[in-house]
Amino acid sequence: MNIVTRLDHTRLRVNDLERSVAFFKNVLGLEELRRNESPRGSKLVFLTVPGSDEKIELTYFPNSGKVVVQEDLMHLAFTVESMEAFGKHIQGLGIAFSDGPHTSSSGTTFAFIDAPDGYEIELIEKK
Repeated sequence: MNIVTRLDHTRLRVNDLERSVAFFKNVLGLEELRRNESPRGSKLVFLTVPGSDEKIELTYFPNSGKVVVQEDLMHLAFTVESMEAFGKHIQGLGIAFSDGPHTSSSGTTFAFIDAPDGYEIELIEKK
């Protein structure tokens, strides 16, 4: 028997909910599934990557204080079909890679961009 059966979602607390939602939708192409408010008053937005079961929960709860993301604490990684096409896409949005693209010895290409609040996003093009 498996103890857990799948990863359902990952929560990121943010300083500006609408700015973060716009980033994940416009830059990464995620789709908004739903919005709701928790019993304690947190505003929640659930997003998903088309073709994936896992969700990202963006949470805005100003009573917890300002979000300050420590450098290299964590990142989210997304697969892209073409790093070159993704690079052109973000360039058109006025966004630059914060690191890379780099190609590993296996031929996989990876790069990073920064989301609002300093969360690191890794993009991976597998060969």
